[in-house]
Amino acid sequence: MRRPIPGAVPDPHAGPAGRISHADRAVPPPGGTAHDHEWAGDVRFAGGCSVTLLGLLLAVDAAAGRLTWLRVLLWAAIAAVLCAVLVPPRVCAGTGWLSSRSLLRRTTVRTDLLVSVRWSDGVAQRLLLRDAHGRRVELDPRVFVANPALWHRLDEDARICVERGTLLCGATALRQLGDRIDRRTARTVFKVSGLE
Repeated sequence: MRRPIPGAVPDPHAGPAGRISHADRAVPPPGGTAHDHEWAGDVRFAGGCSVTLLGLLLAVDAAAGRLTWLRVLLWAAIAAVLCAVLVPPRVCAGTGWLSSRSLLRRTTVRTDLLVSVRWSDGVAQRLLLRDAHGRRVELDPRVFVANPALWHRLDEDARICVERGTLLCGATALRQLGDRIDRRTARTVFKVSGLE
């Protein structure tokens, strides 16, 4: 009997069914939806940082004897802004599409109609996907490195676009990202098998 893959179900809002190894969720079932499995941990980290900041600010104000309701509201607003800044967009992908949802908006591109993939290399690396309808999604490439199922969905559709000749720019960027993911997968396999 085949074990279910968390988050790789047709319903994009369904939660994980259980915990399984990283290797078992590398390839989603055909027609399923792949999700960023590290997003919930990133949200917890953002919430923890903002609560810690709020606690420190309130403690300093209380120790100085300057704590008022107005200052509590100000510090709470600052903590909420920090949380909003730290929460990364939630990425999911299915056959022919990839979606990124932030706190304010959701953007979706047709990965089976990609025309360009651009890689901005710098302090904050970004991968910019653009489809034939002009829609764009900008993502952190580490999302794909940490979630092979998302990479598998994008890679499948990008290969189809290359074969059709619709992907005009970006095959090299995708190949570089694929090599990076392959290196990480190989390191994980060596570590798990005790060969490292």
